[in-house]
Amino acid sequence: MTDCSGPVRRRPSLPRRTQVRGPGAPTAISSDVWCLRRIYTVRTFREAQLRVPRVLSAERKWGGMTVPWSGGGLPPVAAERMAEVRQSGTWTSALSTGEFASVRSVGFEPVGQVMGSAVFQIARSGRYWGYHDCLFPGAGYSFGGYGDAPIALSGRGAPSQALVSVFDQARHTALGRMTQECAALGGDGVVAAELTMQPFPNAPNCLEFKVIGTAVRAQGDVRPKHPFTCHLDGQGFAKLVSAGWVPAELLVGMSIGVRHNDYRTQSQLYSWQNNEVTGWSDLIHAIRADAREQLRRQASRLGGDGVIMASGDLRVWEESCIRSANSEQHDHVAEATMIGTSIARFRTRAEPPRTLSVMPLGKRSDRLRQRLAAVASSPYGDRDEYRRLLTELQDLGDQG
Repeated sequence: MTDCSGPVRRRPSLPRRTQVRGPGAPTAISSDVWCLRRIYTVRTFREAQLRVPRVLSAERKWGGMTVPWSGGGLPPVAAERMAEVRQSGTWTSALSTGEFASVRSVGFEPVGQVMGSAVFQIARSGRYWGYHDCLFPGAGYSFGGYGDAPIALSGRGAPSQALVSVFDQARHTALGRMTQECAALGGDGVVAAELTMQPFPNAPNCLEFKVIGTAVRAQGDVRPKHPFTCHLDGQGFAKLVSAGWVPAELLVGMSIGVRHNDYRTQSQLYSWQNNEVTGWSDLIHAIRADAREQLRRQASRLGGDGVIMASGDLRVWEESCIRSANSEQHDHVAEATMIGTSIARFRTRAEPPRTLSVMPLGKRSDRLRQRLAAVASSPYGDRDEYRRLLTELQDLGDQG
């Protein structure tokens, strides 16, 4: 038997018997090839044995299965990731080159990419629990009921208020975890935050709320008490800070409204003339106004002076009226979502004029004369503006 544990040694040649093989018969394998295959197989198996503990340790480290988590604070996986980012000293971000330069120009620097996510089960606030109740007493009668149907608005205590509360809680949970990651990296806020909502795989009653952005830190000694969050990109954030404003928090205003298709709505809908469906117009106007009101309330509660809008979404669909029994009447459900960032002023004095990077060519007196001629020839010209330009031209004299 050949020893394959050490270096491969050639076996002394022995007389071999001549064998006649037919077509397709297996070819004899020499002892040298057999030893090489055995050595390669043993080495591969030993290397695999050495790699297995590393893979298992990584699974135990990142899987979070052995670390209990009560749901408060950062998940164990996120906490370990933040610790590794701090130890490595290398940061990542989704900022472009221009955004990075803009953030640096106003005294901030990126410290890392942060995110927060939460999966919520919302079936108990769903359609089978009556969140789309139109609250119309005339539903179920002939022709959709007489009289104008009201708008069941979530902001006014309608049954859909429970569903809006679930969505708000899910978004606040995701934003809170992103803010905690920012604080763990030593950041003062998050810029270019993008909030998304999508169905969770293989769970139709669950939604995943995710927000991702870039954490930044001020280079000076002034630090905010709580990290800010905003949807503004690098350039927008730099312009906001340069103008004397700071972002406070990323806000989401949501409203759900339900309106029954009453007799007037149906008559307007099936009319032979071109006319407005006033019931649906009122529904859209009401939910958009309520969503803006939710944004305003959130901003005022946090001490913001205003809100910069990021985006708005509107969804409208039809549902069977749950109050009409089996009379095949329908309601229209509308959902409005508005995303924005509350801002606050930190500088009340006027900003000094900046130095022009491009100097205008030509004489100033020529430009003043052109503006004077334009004001004088216009029937809507301002007399005060004409006198101001004339005085400026006279004061300029021969210097311009």
